[in-house]
Amino acid sequence: MKKIINPFIHLDGYNCFGCAPQNPLGLKLTFYEDGDDIVATWQPRPEFQGWLNTLHGGVQATLIDEICGWVIMRKLQTTGVTSQLNMRYLRPVSCLEGALTLRAHITAQRRNLVDLEATLTNAQGKVCAQGTCTYFTFLREKARGQWHFTHCPTEDEL
Repeated sequence: MKKIINPFIHLDGYNCFGCAPQNPLGLKLTFYEDGDDIVATWQPRPEFQGWLNTLHGGVQATLIDEICGWVIMRKLQTTGVTSQLNMRYLRPVSCLEGALTLRAHITAQRRNLVDLEATLTNAQGKVCAQGTCTYFTFLREKARGQWHFTHCPTEDEL
């Protein structure tokens, strides 16, 4: 797997809840490219629980939404916004049993709409949540101008 370099890391005002490493309340996700998939691992913390020692469903949806956005940045080299997100919760996610694995990829693309599938797997290898996401992607010129996005490289591309 190849580590993806965060293209916003030195941008003033960048404080994404999902991926900004300096956000003290955030998830601080980092991402890797594995073939057609983008992958992340994340250790749940107690402050993200909904029920006792159980990861909040909204945080699970945020994890799925975030990795889908990174698929867009890395695979299509642009940005966009979530148009639709559908979640399927299959089993509770413990905050005490180790790191979770997120994995997502593109399933379809039509003009500026991109469909993605993502999974959240627990430390025992069981899929706990699945998400399908539709992203509205921006033209690269808008991504550069309005969102200050130039490209999303991996470490070996620098």
